[in-house]
Amino acid sequence: MRRYLLPQSGNFYKANMHCHTTVSDGRMTPQEVKEHYMANGYSIVAFTDHHVLVPHPELKEETFLPLYGVELNVDEIEGPERANGKTCHFNLIALEEDNLIQPCYHRTKYMGGHAEEHRCEVRFDESLPDYERIYTCECLTEMMETARKQGFFVTYNHPTWSRERYPQYMNYHGMHALEIINYGCLVTGYEDYNPRVYDDLLSDGRRIYAVAGDDNHKLAHTCGGFTMIKADKLEYRAITSALEQGHFYASYGPLIHELWVEDGKIHITCSGAYQVSCHKQMPHRDKACRAEPGQQITEAEFDIAPGDGYVRLTVTDDRGRHAVTNAYFPDQLFD
Repeated sequence: MRRYLLPQSGNFYKANMHCHTTVSDGRMTPQEVKEHYMANGYSIVAFTDHHVLVPHPELKEETFLPLYGVELNVDEIEGPERANGKTCHFNLIALEEDNLIQPCYHRTKYMGGHAEEHRCEVRFDESLPDYERIYTCECLTEMMETARKQGFFVTYNHPTWSRERYPQYMNYHGMHALEIINYGCLVTGYEDYNPRVYDDLLSDGRRIYAVAGDDNHKLAHTCGGFTMIKADKLEYRAITSALEQGHFYASYGPLIHELWVEDGKIHITCSGAYQVSCHKQMPHRDKACRAEPGQQITEAEFDIAPGDGYVRLTVTDDRGRHAVTNAYFPDQLFD
């Protein structure tokens, strides 16, 4: 029996899951961001300005949906020398349109860019004391888990740019997803296509997803990394529900059209590709279907078994750009 991993019904909506505007340190206003992304085929932008959760309901229309979020960071070194140390950045995206209470808030600290000018727009729980951020795995886990419990979709961002390594990210808990592709970092020279980090987390038993975003601060950072979300309609809760269920894939080039399992095989159809790879937890190394010289492939299938642990696929085009599925586990693949 065929079981679709990306829903058979519904529509794909192209989303930038990581965006900065003049509300913090971006160069485009929220309205300019909307117009630019719509002109390039996007239906969704998650507005995740640094430090302040500022919603933009004025941007919503029938063919465009703003998601409301914020990017928080915790630095190893505070003050002028902070660029010399590690840092952890993560996005919080409200799952409900009216969930606008910013978690882990401090009334006087942790601002930058133009964010201080928008502090008065932030809603927070005034009964709680100011939250002090400390660069420890315990504090970062507490922040992620707190945000998750308060109704936010939590993504761990650009570990390469952040200078974080295995000892840090393996001890963070509470994220829904890893930002496996950060286009803004890629175009500025950082290797923030992070499949190895994803496999490390998956191999530890984490059932997390993989998203892509631009992390755009200026025009050169835009319209590269995107998350294709499959949902019945372009409405706030329909989209965030699709995020919770993993009904999406991440890319900075190729498109995935269909993904399903049937009779012990995983099948994919996609835009023209140089290679489709299958990654499994165990016991075998990765396998790949590769196009003949001068040709492209648009579909592939791979044998799978319950003992494989997790399974995920990567589509690579002839420019070396990747589209990445989420990981799927035996209970999702087999009856």
